[in-house]
Amino acid sequence: MRLFLAINPDAEVKTRIDEAMEPLRGAAPALRWVAADRLHLTVKFFGEQPNSIVSALSRAVDRAVARHGDAPLALGGVGAFPNFRRARVVWLGVEPHPRLELLHHDIEEACAALGFEPDGRPFRPHLTVARVPDGTTGETLRALSRAARVASFAETVDVESVDLMASEPTSAGPRYRLLHVSALRTAA
Repeated sequence: MRLFLAINPDAEVKTRIDEAMEPLRGAAPALRWVAADRLHLTVKFFGEQPNSIVSALSRAVDRAVARHGDAPLALGGVGAFPNFRRARVVWLGVEPHPRLELLHHDIEEACAALGFEPDGRPFRPHLTVARVPDGTTGETLRALSRAARVASFAETVDVESVDLMASEPTSAGPRYRLLHVSALRTAA
């Protein structure tokens, strides 16, 4: 199964994000827009893995995450990778925060101890809101860029857990299934 670790905002926040992306969907309806219930911040992607790894991975992430208190997740700003002229992915930004960076680092170390390669790229936290299909016109990308400049969403939520998720392909797109919740330490 395809596994990944995610930070999942609650359903109300996902709904507000989805509503804020409406001007972008209007500017570029042919993009593959991520449904509100699938919005998440990917912490680590594992790809196809055997079922047998779920238990060990859950324990390792539990240990790494338990050392951390809740972390703020400041959401806002819309951008594209690599940029709007050559967009492949449209994202909602996450403001870098030292606690989030440390959480990511400790998760990478815990996963490396299980034999997973650390991600060699810098951690650039974001929520993917759309994927741009090949052949999207420059006109569409310019309209998307204009819409992104006026899209308004800014909210800070607390990260309370890191979730182990399975991605299952369906004809309507991937379906995500929660396998395990690794809770951050709560304030005493």
